Amino acid sequence: MSKKILALFLLLVAVCGCVKHQKLTVAGSTTLLPVIEECARLFMEQHPEVRITVAGGGSGHGIKSVGAGNIDIGMASRDVKPEELKLYPDLNPIPVAADGIAIIVHPDNPIENLTLEQIAKIFGGEIKNWKELGWEDAEIHVVTREYGSGTRATFEEHVLKPFNMEMFAGALVKPSNGDVRATVSTDRHAIGYISLGYVDVSVKAVRVDGVEPSLVVSGEYPISRKLYLITKGEPDPLEKEFIEFVLGPAGQEVFKEWGYVPVGTTFTPTTATKTTS
Repeated sequence: MSKKILALFLLLVAVCGCVKHQKLTVAGSTTLLPVIEECARLFMEQHPEVRITVAGGGSGHGIKSVGAGNIDIGMASRDVKPEELKLYPDLNPIPVAADGIAIIVHPDNPIENLTLEQIAKIFGGEIKNWKELGWEDAEIHVVTREYGSGTRATFEEHVLKPFNMEMFAGALVKPSNGDVRATVSTDRHAIGYISLGYVDVSVKAVRVDGVEPSLVVSGEYPISRKLYLITKGEPDPLEKEFIEFVLGPAGQEVFKEWGYVPVGTTFTPTTATKTTS
């Protein structure tokens, strides 16, 4: 009898240990948040013993949290910065999709195209009235993202930095792509920028230098980026399995449904040697 009890005890210990290792915590970019939430849901349907928790907080939060070992996988909608890599040298960014950042206005706005320089001057506070752009005499309401946002970092890198400009101090700051979209959709004189996957009929995405934002995959659209899942060092077996799922047909189909560009179906961990933002 004692041997049976001991065997049962050892079995329970083994099972508990297994369950303990079937949990993943993921956090970071709000751009990736809904896509990875859906991927997690699909993955857990196939693996009922696994529990995946997905939260936002922004790309900076995701990178810092995974680097510090507070979460298993970070989400980032921008490249890792050199200073982040210096602080956390074992960061392992894995591209999971490509994205464009759309410049959006209210559907009533008749402007269809803006040059990159015009956009820089709008968000830099130099162009302040829609009349300067050929529309009606009305103040431009600039809407931006918060510090730490990967979307904002990419926007500043591709739009403001080439013209040596900084974000307009009077811009309205919003915490997510969805909040920027909601603000622009209800303000006739607003302009903002959001991830391409968040564009819907409530706003209008303008062309940039004559190029539609949908032309990200061809490389023609000038405001584009990669989206990353990040591990601390090489991923453990469960992290690797989930990332492979995200990069597989089911996961990449979710990205396509959200308007992002799939990167492929092969799991290829990369070295953290990303450029500045």
